[in-house]
Amino acid sequence: MRVFITGATGFVGSAIVPELLNAGHQVLGLARSDQGAKSLIAAGAEAHRGDLKDLESLRHGAAMSDGVIHAAFNHDFSKFAENAEVDRRAIEVIGEVLEGSDRPLIVTSGLPLTPDRLTTEDDVPPSGLGETPRVSEQMAISMVARGVRASVVRMSQAHNRDKQGLATYMIEIAREKGISAYVGTGLNRWSAVHRLDVAPLYRLALEQGSAGARYHAIAEEGVPVREIAEAIGRGLKIPVVALSPEEAASHFGWLGFPVSMDAPASSALTQQRLGWHPTEKPGFIADLECSSAFED
Repeated sequence: MRVFITGATGFVGSAIVPELLNAGHQVLGLARSDQGAKSLIAAGAEAHRGDLKDLESLRHGAAMSDGVIHAAFNHDFSKFAENAEVDRRAIEVIGEVLEGSDRPLIVTSGLPLTPDRLTTEDDVPPSGLGETPRVSEQMAISMVARGVRASVVRMSQAHNRDKQGLATYMIEIAREKGISAYVGTGLNRWSAVHRLDVAPLYRLALEQGSAGARYHAIAEEGVPVREIAEAIGRGLKIPVVALSPEEAASHFGWLGFPVSMDAPASSALTQQRLGWHPTEKPGFIADLECSSAFED
């Protein structure tokens, strides 16, 4: 299968590329720069110049392929609404090309919140904008009725020793402010997965996934945010402090809501339905303990 990948040079996408190549697929990776194109070619993939705002490049890439993995997203949270709209339009354009062809489209999204219990693959996010302007999942699933074989990979905190999801931003704030903070008791949880475990999940979703399915990239169901803050405190050798919700808004800025949210989630149904089993170690806290962000 010839697979077009957006975000092919990104944190997760650059792990998906060799996973697909090693499984015998061809890869056409979207590249925004000459450097990105060179890295794709060096990995054994083809490079397709363009970006998420270049809709013609997306149309062309999708038209040349037997399936598409949409793993790109601009994580500049100061322009979150704008970036979410770019994401929505990219999915729409790619879906239009694949409509009626039975070629798979795998779209990346976040996890919905289900208070007081684990979020499962069968939980459905609001049909409207809800609390976030990012509607990648809703957009992808809506296209199934139009004959697009779309499915969704919901991403938890993807990590290795160089990046640890939202904890990467917590480290930046802790270094700037001289304390590592959590909110309240800090017993609220984030789910997590190693970057190298994510890649085979995308491959399995591409090869075996069902239209309209939702899959969870989760190895650890719930890591307490207090443990994350404590690991950051040890890494930076600074105090660890509990903040009230009011203090958190000032201390964390846009990160205040994610640091406060309780978002445990399960991948049991994904493992059952796709035969995916996360095996990579270390876990989230272990990677955080040896994060390259703490190196001088």
